[in-house]
Formats: sequence, C-alpha cells, structure tokens
Amino acid sequence: MKTCLIAFTLFLTAACAVAQNPSAIYQQKSGYIDANGVMIYYAEFGKGEPLVVVHGGPGADHTYFLPWLLPLARTHRLIFIDERGSGQSERLQDVSKYTIENMADDVEAVRVALGLGKIDLLGHSCGGVLAEAYALKYQQNLRHLILNSTFASTSEMNAVLAREKAAMPPEKLARLNELEAAGLYGKGAKWEHGRYPDEYETLAWGDGYFPFLYGARPSANYDPAQGNAPTNWELYREMWGSDGEFIIDGNLKSVEWVDRLHTIHVPTLIVVGDHDECDPSLSKEMHEKIAGSQIAIMPNSGHMNFIDQPEMWQKSVEGFLSEK
Repeated sequence: MKTCLIAFTLFLTAACAVAQNPSAIYQQKSGYIDANGVMIYYAEFGKGEPLVVVHGGPGADHTYFLPWLLPLARTHRLIFIDERGSGQSERLQDVSKYTIENMADDVEAVRVALGLGKIDLLGHSCGGVLAEAYALKYQQNLRHLILNSTFASTSEMNAVLAREKAAMPPEKLARLNELEAAGLYGKGAKWEHGRYPDEYETLAWGDGYFPFLYGARPSANYDPAQGNAPTNWELYREMWGSDGEFIIDGNLKSVEWVDRLHTIHVPTLIVVGDHDECDPSLSKEMHEKIAGSQIAIMPNSGHMNFIDQPEMWQKSVEGFLSEK
C-alpha cells in the first residue's frame, strides 16, 4: 500500500509539473482542407510564426521530415501538407490535374483556410520546385522562402541525373539500361504492373542514388527496394515520367524557371548537401539569380542533409527565419 501511495504521489507531482509548464506541451492538430475541390491533409504543431513545409517525391508524403524537423516547433507553428494525390490527401482519377502549378494553388488554399497570414515556406527536393512555383505566383504572402536540395530547371536536373547514372558500377549500369530498354511497367505479377520491378528499384535507388542521398549519417533503415517508393505511382508517372529514375519526362519538364528567379524578392535561403542528388551547382545558380539570397552548403551531406547534419541544418534554418 505504501509503495502504491509513493507511486501515485510521484505521478501527481509529474502531472502538476507539466500543468505548471504548458510551454513544454506541443499538441498536434490534423485535418483536411477542401482546396480547389481536392481534400488536402495537413498536420500542425508548434508555437510561433507559421512555417509551411512541402515534401518531395513527387508522390512522397510529409512523414519523412519527422522526427528531424521537430526542433523547429519550439520557434514556429509547423504546418505539414500532403500534396494532392500524396500521402493521406485525396487521389484524383484525372491524373492530368497532378501539376506543380495546381499544387501551388493548393498551398495557397491551405494558407487562406487556416488563416495563416504571411507564411514562411520550406520545400525539399521536388517540394522545393513547388515552393518556387508558389513564390513565383504568391510571393506577396511570403515572409521567408527556403529551397532545400532542389532545382529550377528540369533540363539542368536531367543533365545531373545523367551524370549520376553514368557513375554507377558498370555491371549495375548495364543491367539498369537493359531493364529501362525493356520497359519498366506492366511486368511481373498483375499487382506489380503499376510500379517499378523490385530489381530496378534496388539498382536505381541503391547503386544509383544512395551515394547522393547521405553522407555523415546514412540511415541504417534505408531500403532501396521500398524506402523511396512514392505513395501514388500514378502521380509519379504523370509528373516524373515512365522511363526511369534518371530522366524527368513527365509534366515536370515544364519547369524551366531560371530566367524567372530574379522576380523573387522575398528573403530566400538555399540549402544543399555538398554531394547532393540535386547537384550544388543548381543551388549556386539559384543563389546567383535570386538577389539577396543566402546559401548554406552542408558538408559531408547528400540529399537528406537535414539527417546528415541535423544541428548545422537547424542552426542555418532557425538563424535565417529569425531575421526580419
């Protein structure tokens, strides 16, 4: 009985401590916003000015940012979005509606629906392309823009992808080329027809991409056959294309914005790994085109630089966002 009383007392003490320190509590809210006729899933938590975060893929979801971006919740109200067709957001029968321009309009609809006012916007990888699209159309609603490991020209990105492909071990590259030449879809069992064969996924996202994804802290949980698969293959094929990982020939090929970047006048931070899948040369070009922008090149880091160098990444992002 005495032991139970002590345990109960300790529980009450801990509960009271939390109650007396509400600043230590970060409650999460999630829901759906009807954005341009599409139900968009969002999750939010944190305290401070709103920071909207958009994911890559195309066709991934917001969960790969977690737990890495959690420290930002101490200084910002974080709003994560699953883009149309991705994660927990609505999937569309008409795949032609999966465009980066429509997704930018969805971000604006989320901003309006949540009453966010001016926002900070962070986009990673293909989400960085989305953030650019938003800035080119709605920059009057931005306080800060963060472009993380991304590109502004699909033709330039395709040149980078071609170099990365050529760097694969010769025997692996030969097999990957064989699989691409034979066509990547409609193979294997019926339930496999709409996605890459497992062998191709392993070659492309293992021997092909892995050297450009990580540096200081490669994930022991990384699985090239599963870990990078989009949540919606129909969206992926519409936007990226159907001819393999190392060429973008879907509707993202319309992204040729280098000559428009000079029209972005909001404070901009460009973050990239020193051996990023989106080569640092692309980030340096964006830095040159966006007047007054800052660039942070993370050492010993790849595409997942917020995982490779979490403290340095956090310091760069938080320092930039604290600027008026």
